[in-house]
Amino acid sequence: MTIPNSDFMVENGVCDLPLSPEEEKRIVSELTTESENNLKEGNVYFVISKRWYTSWQKYVEQSTDECISGESSEASRPGPIDNKDIIESESDINDPQLRRLLVEGEDYVLVPQDVWKRLVEWYSGGPPIERKMICQGFYSRSYNVEVYPLCLMLTDGRDESKTVIRLGKQASVRELYEKVCAMTGVAQEKAHIWDYFDKRKIGILYPSSNKSLEESRLQMDQDILLEVDGSSSSQHAMSSTGDELALVPLEPSRSRVTIAGGPTLPNGNSTTSKFSLFPRITSEDDGGDSFGILGKGEKGGLAGLSNLGNTCFMNSALQCLAHTPPIMEYFLQDYSEDINRDNPLGMCGELAIAFGDLLKNLWSSGKNAVAPRSFKTKLARFAPQFSGYNQHDSQELLAFLLDGLHEDLNKVKRKPYIELKDSDNRPDDEVAEELWGYHQARNDSVIVNVCQGQYKSTLVCPVCGKISITFDPFMYLSIPLPSTLTRPMTVTVFYCDGSRLPMPYTVTVPKHGSCRDLITALGTACCLANDESLLLAEVYDHKIFRYFENPLESLSVIKDDEHIVAYRLNQMLKGSGKAKLEILHGGQERAVVESVRGRDVKLFGTPFVTYVNTEPLSGTDIDAVISRFLSPLHRVHAPSNIHNGNDNGHPTDATADETSKILSSPEIEIDDASDRELSFRVFLTDERGSNFKPLQSESSVSPGTITRVLVEWNEGEHEKYDSTYLSDLPEVHKTSFSAKKTRQEAISLFSCLEAFLAEEPLGPDDMWFCPSCKEHRQANKKLDLWKLPDILVFHLKRFTYSRYLKNKIDTFVNFPIHDLDLSKYVKNKNGQSYLYELYAISNHYGGLGGGHYTAYAKLIDDNKWYHFDDSRVSSANESEIKSSAAYVLFYRRVRSETETQTAEMSSDMD
Repeated sequence: MTIPNSDFMVENGVCDLPLSPEEEKRIVSELTTESENNLKEGNVYFVISKRWYTSWQKYVEQSTDECISGESSEASRPGPIDNKDIIESESDINDPQLRRLLVEGEDYVLVPQDVWKRLVEWYSGGPPIERKMICQGFYSRSYNVEVYPLCLMLTDGRDESKTVIRLGKQASVRELYEKVCAMTGVAQEKAHIWDYFDKRKIGILYPSSNKSLEESRLQMDQDILLEVDGSSSSQHAMSSTGDELALVPLEPSRSRVTIAGGPTLPNGNSTTSKFSLFPRITSEDDGGDSFGILGKGEKGGLAGLSNLGNTCFMNSALQCLAHTPPIMEYFLQDYSEDINRDNPLGMCGELAIAFGDLLKNLWSSGKNAVAPRSFKTKLARFAPQFSGYNQHDSQELLAFLLDGLHEDLNKVKRKPYIELKDSDNRPDDEVAEELWGYHQARNDSVIVNVCQGQYKSTLVCPVCGKISITFDPFMYLSIPLPSTLTRPMTVTVFYCDGSRLPMPYTVTVPKHGSCRDLITALGTACCLANDESLLLAEVYDHKIFRYFENPLESLSVIKDDEHIVAYRLNQMLKGSGKAKLEILHGGQERAVVESVRGRDVKLFGTPFVTYVNTEPLSGTDIDAVISRFLSPLHRVHAPSNIHNGNDNGHPTDATADETSKILSSPEIEIDDASDRELSFRVFLTDERGSNFKPLQSESSVSPGTITRVLVEWNEGEHEKYDSTYLSDLPEVHKTSFSAKKTRQEAISLFSCLEAFLAEEPLGPDDMWFCPSCKEHRQANKKLDLWKLPDILVFHLKRFTYSRYLKNKIDTFVNFPIHDLDLSKYVKNKNGQSYLYELYAISNHYGGLGGGHYTAYAKLIDDNKWYHFDDSRVSSANESEIKSSAAYVLFYRRVRSETETQTAEMSSDMD
């Protein structure tokens, strides 16, 4: 591949003769493809702000868009690369630190090193944020860029000083020693580094170890302790786990745990006592046989889980499973004979052992919070998608965990080959039972026995009418929410004629509507006249980031956390021969004219935008436009001497009469007083905001497609005008962190289930090959429940995804706590009871890509509900467990009296 050299002149890091957008796009595309074809561990990538990268993409795509639409594009060349919106404001510019909880594709993009070099060559800017590619996974290896390296807090035992250590999680313990010793000036043979999790000496980290930091269970932001031979180190608490690094054992514990206040297990007792809701010290999920027996008065099953860095999703799912009676009872007993180490689909039994040891700790720790570090280490090893410290989905973890536990505990060591028979128009119950038998012949575990059911799937060819019926197992039901079809959006309207203050309006628009729908709704809300129009724009960093001028553009491109404004214009101001005038607001200690290429200029507030004639404008013309916009911001008691003399460089003869004459005109008409001094200090600036030219009354400005000027705000302007109206723009939609019960929008669990079971055509990307037509057809699909398990899990599909938008549905779902009767939905009429009661809920609060997970779980024997919020555990009333945060619902079958009597009789006969 040949990349042309950039041999044009460069001044201040910015190319004077930039390449064409098409050429830039071609070069970046080729370099990206070359990098993707040569993936390997250690490849260097750079993090770039998604906002800047989007502006660059629009710039290089504009020629393509023009060809498609036939209209001229106004995308301008972006300014220098600007990463300040994704880095911590207080971080060192030479070592910038990414803000936490950023999401790839939404907040940032990753580009290969060669692409970064080209972009910096063309645009300059930064700061550079370098990251490396790592290889993860046990069975299937995958390449990922480690965006957030491990951050460790080093405590020097000699003087208690603290230092931040940053290393990749796959760095070895030996590399940690090298870095710590280099930073502290300590000889390696005298240094001893401890795993100091929760300020306790958990175990020594040996300098000769080649284990990675992740394998050593070190977590994001946790403490490590340095002790030096011969120094008078202060005393540090020693964990009860001893002086060796605690590891997950290779065999599950064979001990049976006595749970006071919990379920009665073989050789165990059950007592009831009052539980104090204040967490104690954190214990480790260190495995082994060191699980304690609860003391008198302590209740089992009420231990919290420490958050190891955005692991609330994991904690929520684990608490729900830990309080699933048959699973809990199974793992608290000896299950070592069931471990399947040879299953190629399993994890050598290690996941099941880690999970079992964690449950033993949870049910034997009393009120102590448990730190699930060993479990998370195993999870990251076998499921790299859950490694790192980003927020994940509790349901996705649950799906992986149930499947992984099944494969680790599958008693079938050699799966028989079974050739499926054709149904040959046999009765459904016969075919279903046959297929279920085939499934059990290959899959036999506690997970299959209590969590798996069976559904009937019917496909009908729309052309020939061929019917295909299959019976498939399921582990949980992912059911859709018949969500509302609308979306609230808040937009701030600015009046270009200066008649009113800026006003935010919240309107309701179709969720999948267009900008035309938003403009129509806003027009109705603000009483838009027939001769007026609205110009939509997004404001970011106190500048116009983009305009929404295509009425057919989807509203899905506008995210809830963005700031949208609408400029109310007279129709006469738009049309041919008109150009946009953007008015920015700046204020700083030094005057703009004294700043160096604008680097000291601090913007604030919301820009003004209007249309002006394309013929040359004078400084007086622009001054009048600014006065018009600012007129409603006049303070009632403005000092009369603000513009006396030449304070702040302002004139004395701009009278109120002259200003009122200018503002009373329905259009921007300027008087001929060219010799009148300007009311404001105004500067002509470029699209990058890096160059400023002061304007005088007689200055002449030839408007381009977009002309930008800056108004300098000094003390005088702030005294005369109330600038607070220009700040604090509301977001499009502010998601409340607390999940309110929006019962006016409530839907029932039954309606969600009915939507899941409703007949619908397959999607165009999911066509069915009709054996009769011998072609792929968009068949109609119908699902029916056939066999339900003892433990039934409902996943409410609250997260929706489209090409432009990821969204969360906060609609309140009304679900039964008791007596969930699903009999009418089960097609297999075998006389079984399908009555269920709720025992656990995984909750999600907040928006997509962030928010917080908690869990509600019921102690069955006590008939009491508890709220598990990471390490915090508190009692809960049954009346408060229903909320719009409910995400995954866990039900257990309640047997009918007849079934109970039959089971008891069978037990007596045995």
